[in-house]
Amino acid sequence: MFVDVDDTVIEVHGHAKQGAGFGYNKIRGLNALIATVTTSGTAPVIVAQRLRKGACASPRGGKRLVADAVSTARRVLDPGTAVLVRMDSAFYGRNPVHAALAGGAAVSVTTRMDQRVKVAIASIGEDAWTTIEYTDAVFDDTSGRWISRAEVAEIDFVAFAAQPKADQVPGRLIVRRIPDVHADKHRAAGQGGLFDVWRFHAFFTTTDPQVLDTVAADKVHRGHAIIEQVHADLKASALAHLPSGVFTANAAWLVLAVIAFNLTRAAASLAAPAATSDLARATTATVRRTLVQIPCRIATSARRLIMHLPKDWPWQTAWTQLNDRVADPPAAISY
Repeated sequence: MFVDVDDTVIEVHGHAKQGAGFGYNKIRGLNALIATVTTSGTAPVIVAQRLRKGACASPRGGKRLVADAVSTARRVLDPGTAVLVRMDSAFYGRNPVHAALAGGAAVSVTTRMDQRVKVAIASIGEDAWTTIEYTDAVFDDTSGRWISRAEVAEIDFVAFAAQPKADQVPGRLIVRRIPDVHADKHRAAGQGGLFDVWRFHAFFTTTDPQVLDTVAADKVHRGHAIIEQVHADLKASALAHLPSGVFTANAAWLVLAVIAFNLTRAAASLAAPAATSDLARATTATVRRTLVQIPCRIATSARRLIMHLPKDWPWQTAWTQLNDRVADPPAAISY
């Protein structure tokens, strides 16, 4: 199971919004820190959230939020389930990483390109790089490998080595490199380069190499982008605006938005399991259009309300399954 942590700026207008400020994207708003839980076959649900001032640093409060998210995930999982916390470079610090490790989870966090990381990348030999499936990649059936310009490699790495020994975290530095397309633009027409100029993307992970090798770990880490879809989903629905000028009221609005998001995910999963339909992984707008805002006519007969649904409605089976599931009486309890 994956716990993804990231923040986003919710744009606001007007000078009466408490806490509003210009965030990392130069947009005036409030900052929402969100953690989601997902698996390879299910849509994400939100397990932790914080509303912060718009101008605050991204990792502020990250330690507590990561700890809460991992704790919540542990409560709903079987004891033997592995949990991986994925974060971007803004959360590459002792507090969020140690919070995840203290909760029994592994981490996969993008690193900043500081001097230690650059030295580690430079020490990787050319024979250590493996071609991976990436943009514009083609699989060669004859050789059984990908033909791609993207490659990955790894090297042992100790995070936070400049800190006291208790704060240091041993693990693996996994690096993905792709040719720098901007370098080609500066070459004269018809003039080739003597060597490729690479762009490097590195992340630090504590996962077991026997469970996730270099290629698999890189692919799993890139799945962190799923939380950006959650941000977009929220901003297309309840977080299209924050209605109050009072910060605490907007914080409560964020909590209600998260509850609505999770209930929508639950409704879609009950109506159409992920194994049989894409509805369980659909956006909130799609679920609202297919299961909530339904075309029907309500009539009364013998003091009973009757819903007349449209004929040949494509979502009839999914809606009926959801209605039967939530309207059923509880199962009988035998003593």
